[in-house]
Amino acid sequence: MGASGETVTYAQLEERSVRFARALRARGIMPGDHIAILMENNRPFLEICWAAQRSGLYYTAINRHFKAGEVQHVLDDCGATALIAGDTVRDTVEQLDLAKILVRVCAFGDMPEFERYDDVLAREQFEPIDESEGREMLYSGGTTGFPKGVRKPLPRTEFGDPSSPPVQIAMGLVRGGPQSDVVYLSPAPLYHSSPLVFSMSWQRLGGTVVVMESFDPRRCLELIEKHRVTHAQFVPTMFVRMLKLPESERSRYDLSSLRSVIHASAPCPIPVKRQMLEWWGPIIDEYYSGTEDIGTSVITAAEWLAHPGSVGRPMQECHIVGEDGEELPDGEVGSIYFAGGRPFEYHNDPEKTASVTNDKGWRTLGDMGYRDEDGYLYLTDRVAFMIISGGVNIYPQETENLLVTHPAVADAAVIGVPDDEMGESVKAVVQLLDPSSAGPHVAAELISFCRAELASYKCPRSIDFVDELPRDPNGKLYKRRLRDDYWAGHETRVI
Repeated sequence: MGASGETVTYAQLEERSVRFARALRARGIMPGDHIAILMENNRPFLEICWAAQRSGLYYTAINRHFKAGEVQHVLDDCGATALIAGDTVRDTVEQLDLAKILVRVCAFGDMPEFERYDDVLAREQFEPIDESEGREMLYSGGTTGFPKGVRKPLPRTEFGDPSSPPVQIAMGLVRGGPQSDVVYLSPAPLYHSSPLVFSMSWQRLGGTVVVMESFDPRRCLELIEKHRVTHAQFVPTMFVRMLKLPESERSRYDLSSLRSVIHASAPCPIPVKRQMLEWWGPIIDEYYSGTEDIGTSVITAAEWLAHPGSVGRPMQECHIVGEDGEELPDGEVGSIYFAGGRPFEYHNDPEKTASVTNDKGWRTLGDMGYRDEDGYLYLTDRVAFMIISGGVNIYPQETENLLVTHPAVADAAVIGVPDDEMGESVKAVVQLLDPSSAGPHVAAELISFCRAELASYKCPRSIDFVDELPRDPNGKLYKRRLRDDYWAGHETRVI
């Protein structure tokens, strides 16, 4: 662990994950069942994930910043029968209805009606049960604004079977040959797909994984030097924060051990990427994908310098489709579709699952973009106006639905606006019942109103007031018109 300095050997990881797998089985959690994890990055996190992975379980890591209502939605939707949490989220847990949660374990500290993790381990033997590959089921956005579980089929193979998707994903990291000396730095929350999957994949391959409890730019550079980190993954916001350190700070650390850095989750501003390449050298690659795993593109540093702003050549068959459903030529912007990819469904939402597939069987992540004449893909917009702030997906409708319940609000729209550090920040455009009351005090009241009900990152950082939002007679909101006012002067709407 980056801050605490706790270490876990592979022998300890094996023993603890086996013991916890046995404990779950003894409590009636069988292959195909579902567990949920609610806590910050800490030492037991990956031990618990590996217990589920080797037990043939689905496991959902829940964003620890969610309010109680949001956590409850995920628990109810995924059907979890076990919850592993830490006492740092005790206030949230105490507000939950856990009637359907039969197994409750506190990973550290104590909580009423929760077994202590260390006590659970101590009571179990170190003897593997019948093992099969499990699968993470993490939550992405939905048509209602609530998160939707991205459910992929369980491999139904023995634990470690080379044909299973988790093993194939791990092997994809070492296509250039074995790398037994890898030290991988994971600076992001493990409840996100990429940090979780990459960390477990490198562990599956025998690498050393250094997990930061939370991101801090100076601490990140210290850890790279201290542990001689060779591989790391970041989001662009982390690049921005490191670049904002004084030059004297940035130059004092020995980063020469770095061999491969990758970034994803949000488009990186071109000036930021150039500065990082000048600082760290041509070792920073990028990929574009999604939790759904239906398509991927990858671009190396050298390719990016020749095609700045691109997210690379798609690894699967890729199509740019116009509003009429027909494929567009190079250079024209349309919806990005992929053919192939692994199977998945949005849990409990067949309509949402069907909505991402067109009549040709191609599927989309909901992004818009174009390809250049060399086949490189560029992102230009998001079909559903999802906001990506600091690499985190934010779904505006949930915030809009809350704002309109405030007694002073007649109508509201939430959009992403340019932010030099975060890529996008959340802005609310509000129509008040009494337009004459608009002012800073009302804006502050509405922001506080949101923060009382939603995770802070979903809440507006700023509020503008208008006399009337642009809606047609049927009530459709012309959100693009709102966004265009704020994005004027930017080449793309993802910065």
